[in-house]
Order: sequence, then C-alpha cells, then structure tokens
Amino acid sequence: MAKKKDKKAGKRMSKRDLANLIMDYFQKRPGEAISMRKIFTDLRLTTHPLKMLCVDILDEMQIADYLTTVEKNVYKLNNHGIELVGTFQRKANGKNMFLPDGEGEAIQIAERNSAHAMNNDRVRIACYARRHNQCAEGEVVEILERANDTFVGTLQVEKSYAFLLTESRTLANDIFIPRDKLKGGKTGDKAIVKVTEWPEKAKNPIGQVIDILGKAGDNTTEMHAILAEFGLPYVYPPAVEKAADRIPEDITPEEIARREDFRKVTTFTIDPKDAKDFDDALSIRQSGNGVWEIGVHIADVSHYVPEGGIIDREAESRATSVYLVDRTIPMLPERLCNGLCSLRPQEEKLAYSVIFHMNEKAEVLDSRIVHTVIFSDRRFTYEEAQNIIETKEGDFKEEVLELDRLAKILRQKRFANGAINFDRYEVKFEIDEKGKPLSVYFKESKDANKLVEEFMLLANRTVAEKVGRVPKGKKPKVFPYRIHEAPDPEKLDNLAQFIARFGYKIRTSGTKTDISKSLNHLLDEIHGKTEENLIETVSIRAMQKARYSTHNIGHYGLAFEYYTHFTSPIRRFPDLMVHRLLTKYLDGGRSVSEVKYEDLCDHSSNMEQIAANAERASIKYKQVEFMQDKIGQTFDGVISGVTEWGLYIELNENKCEGMIPVRDLGDDYYELDEKNYCLRGRRTNKVYSLGDDVTVKVARANLEKKQLDFSLA
Repeated sequence: MAKKKDKKAGKRMSKRDLANLIMDYFQKRPGEAISMRKIFTDLRLTTHPLKMLCVDILDEMQIADYLTTVEKNVYKLNNHGIELVGTFQRKANGKNMFLPDGEGEAIQIAERNSAHAMNNDRVRIACYARRHNQCAEGEVVEILERANDTFVGTLQVEKSYAFLLTESRTLANDIFIPRDKLKGGKTGDKAIVKVTEWPEKAKNPIGQVIDILGKAGDNTTEMHAILAEFGLPYVYPPAVEKAADRIPEDITPEEIARREDFRKVTTFTIDPKDAKDFDDALSIRQSGNGVWEIGVHIADVSHYVPEGGIIDREAESRATSVYLVDRTIPMLPERLCNGLCSLRPQEEKLAYSVIFHMNEKAEVLDSRIVHTVIFSDRRFTYEEAQNIIETKEGDFKEEVLELDRLAKILRQKRFANGAINFDRYEVKFEIDEKGKPLSVYFKESKDANKLVEEFMLLANRTVAEKVGRVPKGKKPKVFPYRIHEAPDPEKLDNLAQFIARFGYKIRTSGTKTDISKSLNHLLDEIHGKTEENLIETVSIRAMQKARYSTHNIGHYGLAFEYYTHFTSPIRRFPDLMVHRLLTKYLDGGRSVSEVKYEDLCDHSSNMEQIAANAERASIKYKQVEFMQDKIGQTFDGVISGVTEWGLYIELNENKCEGMIPVRDLGDDYYELDEKNYCLRGRRTNKVYSLGDDVTVKVARANLEKKQLDFSLA
C-alpha cells in the first residue's frame, strides 16, 4: 500500500475520498474476502469517526451491488461473475459502451480499456465494481468476433503512405495505409479499406484498400459508398447472374397442367410509375348472386429459385431489395426480378395465388391458396388507377371501381377492429440524369394505393391463418410471421404528456383496442393541422418495430391475430420462405426446424433495418446536396428532434432536415429534458421544445458527412 495513501487515511477525510480509497483497495484485490477489521488496519482508519464513515460506505457499496458479504463483516468485490459477453459499441467521442447479452444495463468502456474493439464486435469484458452514483464500467479482455473490419472514406495519399479519412461516426481515428496496399487509389478517391491490425500502442489502425469506388462527389460513387458503409453489396456477383441466365424461359404444358388456369380472367397490376418488378396482380370476376371472385396473384419466385442453390444463398444473404433515392439494389438478379418473375402485361406468368369469394359487404365467404398461371391484361400506374377511381372512366373501369369499393369496406372494418391509421406522405426527389436533385415533391397514399394495400393485407393474413390457426390442443407448424408488439407503456405516457401541450389526449391504459382507437382518434384530430407531422412522428416513436419471428404474437398495428409476408417474394426473403413452407405444408409435409427459421427471421429483420438506414442515408445525402446552393438563405421550419448535442429542424417548404448544434445556441448553457422533449437554458430558463416553430438560416452543407447545419435567424 502506498504510504501517501496510508497517511491520508489516518487524517480527516471526506466521504468521497474515503469511498474512492475503498474502491481502489477492493479493485486491487478482486478475488479476496476481506474482514472489516483488516480494512481498518490496511487503510489506517484509526479514529472512531473514520471507522463509522467506513462502515456507512461499506453498507452503501453493498446496497449498490458493488460489494458482496461472504459472512458477517467480511466483504468481497462483486464482479457479477467478473466477466460478461455482449456487444461493443464504439463512439467517436470515446464514450464507448458494452451491451451485455440478454437483459442487463449498458456498461461504459473507456477508450484506454477498449482493446481497440470495433463497433458491434462481440467481446468479453471484465466488470469493474461500480463507483457510487456512477455508471458501471469495465474493460475488454477478449474480442470474440469481429462485426465489421471494413470502412468507407476518402483517400489522402502522401509520398510513402496514405490515410483513409473515415466518415464513420464510430471511429475517431483515420486509418493508416502503407503505400503498397493502395490498389491504385489516389487522393480524393472514395475507397473501402479493411483494417488488418491495430497495434496496442498505435493511435491509428492499419489497413489495406479492398476496392476503389470512384471519385468523391460522383453520384454513383456516393451511392455505392452509402451501401458499403452499411455493409450492403453494391454489385451483383457474376456467377449468380450467370446462374439466372441459364434458367429456361418457357412455361411447359406439364407445368400449366399442374396449376389453376387464370389466363382468361381479367387481371391487372397497379404499381408506381417507375416500377420494373411487378410482384403482385389482381384478378376479378363475378361468381353469381352478388358474389365476386377476387384473385391476389403473387410472382412464383420459388418455382425459379430452388432452395440452397447459388441464387437462393445470395438472396438469403441480402434478405431484401434496397431502395436508395435514385436506384434499386435488387435481392434477385435482374433477369428474375425484372424479367422471368415480374408479372408483366401481355405475358403468361406463373403465380402463387390466394383466391377469395366475397359478397357485396366484402365478407370473405371462402378462400383457397393455389399455384396458378395468369395473363395480365393491363399494367396500371397508381396515377392511372386513381384517375379511374376519381373520374369513373377508363380501361377496366367496372373492375377497378368494384375492387376500390370492396377495399374501402375492408379498410373500414380493419380500423373498427383497432388497426392504427398512420397515413404518412413520403418525400421524393426529382433527379436529373447525373443524379443531381432538382426539386422535392411529396408522395401521398391515395385510394389506388390503398386498394392494392387492402388486398395484399388480406392475402398475407389469410396465409398466416391457414398455417397458424389450428384446432385446440394441436401445435401449429413452424412458420415465419410478421409480428408487432403493443406500445411500450412508458413511451405511451411520454406521448400523452407531449400531446397535452397541444391540447390533445389519448388513453394509455385499457385493452389494446381501446388504446389503438384512442390513437386513431388523435390522428384524425391532428389531420391537416400544422402539428400533424410532428405528433405523428412522436406517435410512431412510441410504437414497437415490426419484425419477423416464428413465435406468433399477432400484429398490433394492423389488429391482426395472424399476419405474415407473402406478397413480395421478388424483394423480400421472408416471403420466399413463406411460399416454400406453404407449398410443403399444403402437400402434407412435416414441420421444419424452429431454430433454423428463427435465425432466418432474425437475419431478415436485421437486414430490413440496415436497408432502411441506408435508404435514410441516401435521402440525407440528397437533402444536403439539394441545399448546397442555398447557404445563407432563410427558411421557416419546426423543431423535429431534440438531443443533448443540438436541435434538429425540419424545413416546412421541402422537409429537408438539418441541425442547430448546441454550441451555436450561445446565449446560455442548455440542458436536455428528455421527458419533455426540450432543451432548457440554465440561466435564462429559455426553452426549445419539439414542435416549436423556428426561422433558420442555412449555415453549412457538408456532403461528406451528410450534414446540414442551420443557425437561428
């Protein structure tokens, strides 16, 4: 024991100093059981007040789970089993965190104790005992599995070495690249670099160039960089393309004989005007006595993509198509998604169909799920179908209008049962041939969109019920469901408090239906008001995220007991899984491995989230690019987000979002009030709240960081 500390221990000492001394004492003896008397002796606590203070501190440390008692007055450091396994989260500001597997609070890992672990690495850590009133801390003792060792950035090449200037928010350090590992990269090139080592004493990791994406600032380069940043593929493997090219195009008479023939039934597709992959088609014909036969026909991808083959493995890995602002990165090779499987007009196509008989009240009298062959008579854009609904004129007007009438009844019933009506618009960019954004427009969901949506929901629900709904006492077969949990009660309370300032109320307790009806009432009330988008955003944040799982708990947002994804196998892997399992089970096949399919569900949910993040990043990039020539201009906006580092502002005119950094609010020291979604000035008590109207000036537009900065005008 250092003598300095011992001397200090014998004198008058503050509670904090003594607590720190006791912490250090136990941390140096992690496995020892130590008696109170020995603690007094070793720390030279000779006076009665110091001994009493020590007893108090030991009691508090035991309550705080810092120490454990082996027997009366004998203490031992509580390291929670000393080691934990979980995920490391790296932050550029050095405030790294460790998230333990299962339940458990986050643990802080100082940079010096990180062992150079990368973001999302699986690591083993040693816990430090908790300091009183402070976060739990620990250090990385082993990196079990690297999550990501590649980074995207811009090269800066010197005479004998180079650096990758990273855009990652998780890596504060640039990556050092030896000259012979540059792969021909030059200063200003966007590149993907793999970290090969990070010596213990080195400040910078060392890496090598994997791929040169092109010149920074070029549109395709930047879009590929966004994909690479999220670990998503930006090129299609030639071997998979070749496998797709070898698939025969002809539909044999034998195959047609195995299927129900819908080629003579009126059938059409309704899709966005720029769509190339037509997943779904609708057919309709009268079936006598006010009964309609409606077919929801879905591209039969499983016919062309055998399980376990090279195309299937690539599709499983991607799990979803990715939709960036100016391009689609498909899950399947182009020949399949835009050709063989796409339900194009005036072509015979193989489909997997759910056929309904419905009466005039849109009640489903019966349904069947069958493999079919179809012939689409017409390809409608949403705008064309909407025009027919509004003018009552156009091709197949009787069929379109009848489907619209039935869809409206289905929709009404769904909301009466407690489905939540989030009806948001999308922000879209008009882009020139070089990818430069020319203008912003808002895409709203109209009746034509809702018509398609209702029949797709009905088909998805019917398929899920077919497998999931079994007689009492019988176990349903393993199946991927699309599940959505009820909102988090705490978030609902926060939402209720937030909307109260606008004069609105919602129910936060009662049955699921009570709460969802109350939410719908709120969404109706705010419709068309200035605060609509904001309250809808906060309401969505109170919701859980929908995901895939073999454990069905229903879908809260849609108010369905059983729900799955069956209608988009061209662009979603879970739909392809559902097609295959459905065929197997309808043929009397046995149930599959729950563990295998739960893993596939988890993977699909994760990839869906990553794809959504990449899409958001591409929108953010275009927003910054669009605002680049508007520096110094003034806009009206609304506070759309409040964080400890600043205020997010969404501009009313074009919905571009930027930030006022907290450092630019120079008139006071502002603190975050999370519960009330606001920043509050310590001295002036001035408050900036979510939803406040503000006028801002465009201060900076950093394309490299996809960052738009505003200042208060």
